Amino acid sequence: MISVDEALDHVRRAAAPLPAERTPLAHLLHLRLAEPVASRVDSPPFDKSMVDGYAIDVSDSSPTLRELELVTAGSVPNETVIPGATVRVMTGAPIPAGADAVVKWEDCQLLSDLEIRNPAAGVKSGSCIIRRGTSFRAGQLVLAAGKRLGPLDVALLAEIGQAEVAVIPRPRVAVLPTGDELVAAHEPLGPGQIRNSNGPMLLAAVAAADCTPIDLGVGCDDPDDLRTRINQGLAHDVLLVSGGVSAGVKDLVPGILQELGVEQQFHQVRIKPGKPLYFGVRHAAGRRTLVFGLPGNPVSTFVSFQLFVLPALRALAGAPFKPIAAHDAQLTMPFEHRGKRPTYHPCRQTAPDAAGVLQVEPLDWRGSSDLATLTRATHLAAFPAGDYQLVPGDDVQVIPL
Repeated sequence: MISVDEALDHVRRAAAPLPAERTPLAHLLHLRLAEPVASRVDSPPFDKSMVDGYAIDVSDSSPTLRELELVTAGSVPNETVIPGATVRVMTGAPIPAGADAVVKWEDCQLLSDLEIRNPAAGVKSGSCIIRRGTSFRAGQLVLAAGKRLGPLDVALLAEIGQAEVAVIPRPRVAVLPTGDELVAAHEPLGPGQIRNSNGPMLLAAVAAADCTPIDLGVGCDDPDDLRTRINQGLAHDVLLVSGGVSAGVKDLVPGILQELGVEQQFHQVRIKPGKPLYFGVRHAAGRRTLVFGLPGNPVSTFVSFQLFVLPALRALAGAPFKPIAAHDAQLTMPFEHRGKRPTYHPCRQTAPDAAGVLQVEPLDWRGSSDLATLTRATHLAAFPAGDYQLVPGDDVQVIPL
């Protein structure tokens, strides 16, 4: 049995980013760039109007100006602004030759349908014009490698004509809950049966981590069925198996994983809940698959996912490997800890104290099958191993849920 830190080190060493893939714009959201992106064009690609108005030459002293044409966004000027003339332009339209400023239409006096009073007095050259290349020039770096792409980044890629880019793909994560006792949520419970909560929980957690969940169904406590389903899961980037990894007569998963070429990195972690956690890696046909054998009880499964699986998924997707960050807090009520393993205990945030310090209340948690209490928690309080009594105001490290 190894410590939490030792287990995280094993996961860290295995969780290198996935190979980059060229991916179209429509599928880039929240993926990380595998390479820097330089613009192929100037932005804007031409001098353009920032307003609806009239393009003029500020040095023109003519008392009135005749409108030569109307230029809208998406069209180009055919006329040149000469003394005594103007071109009406819409926002985003190219600036015609001979003009060096645009005056908003509401600041102009219309004398007839095609004539305005010259508004040049007091107008500076360049007014209401955004010059070509003001935002960036062709060849300029616009997005750095490792950037997690948001909607604005996707828009920028479209602007520069980058229809696809090399990114770290979304990890594909297969989920396999196991156990003869499991039935689906819509099925009636028979004697000795429980509903499959780990499967839906893990599929939702994988989706929430911006990964692609793959539902393998429920594995029976039968070697052939488990072998078939596990082999299917090994075709993906990560396989999450819940149940079947402890020391019971039907805990068949570690042996089957070994048969299928998975190299065990560790089995059992000094932690409560989550002691039976298994982690292994398989390399086959140019593919690396990380395998987590999660305990069968739902709270143990969830805590193991948060502490070990989630940092691995983020690293596979190109982010630095970082364990879930803990924060300082203070207890609002007494708490007694007993045992040789550190405990991650559900707790609930209360109002901060006058100094703004986070206050947490340990919940009346009944163990690793008590999923209902976990749904009321806002944090997990990390209590070190040992036998001790804490009082209100004592410091504690907490992990947000």
